Amino acid sequence: MKKISFQRDILPMKNQLYRIALRVTGDAQEAEDVVQDTMLKVWSRRESWGEIDNMEAFCLTICRNLALDHTRRAAFLAPSIEEQTAAEPTSNQPSPEEQASQRDRVALVRSLIGRLPEKQRSCIHLRDIEGKSYKEIAAVLGITEDQVKVSIFRARQAIRQQFQKTDNYGL
Repeated sequence: MKKISFQRDILPMKNQLYRIALRVTGDAQEAEDVVQDTMLKVWSRRESWGEIDNMEAFCLTICRNLALDHTRRAAFLAPSIEEQTAAEPTSNQPSPEEQASQRDRVALVRSLIGRLPEKQRSCIHLRDIEGKSYKEIAAVLGITEDQVKVSIFRARQAIRQQFQKTDNYGL
């Protein structure tokens, strides 16, 4: 079994942990606190690291649970969708009207994702934003791969339906 080093194996996960904490808490300072608490909790369990099959899933699970403990709010999504959209290179600069429309659509998607039940929101985040596999998501959330697939399907379906309804009728 591989010997786990805090500096080599766990510390590099801090950015990923921060992104998860930020998604759950919606607050940068609170997310930093969650990451720090996660690192402390992982460090305090160093005696049992050899028994852990997937250290990344272990750390992500602790982070997610601590973030959920830190907050009681349910609806939000951090600004990374806007950042990703803004970072996409375009050959033709969109008009101010197109830019405003795009910002409105991104805000709508953020809002719709924020309204999802917590499990669906976590699944969507881990799959579509963090790029995790179904197996990794199942390990982090403590559910089966089938439950992950169903949650993602239902979340995407709900977002699509609400987006189309709002986009078509302005509701």
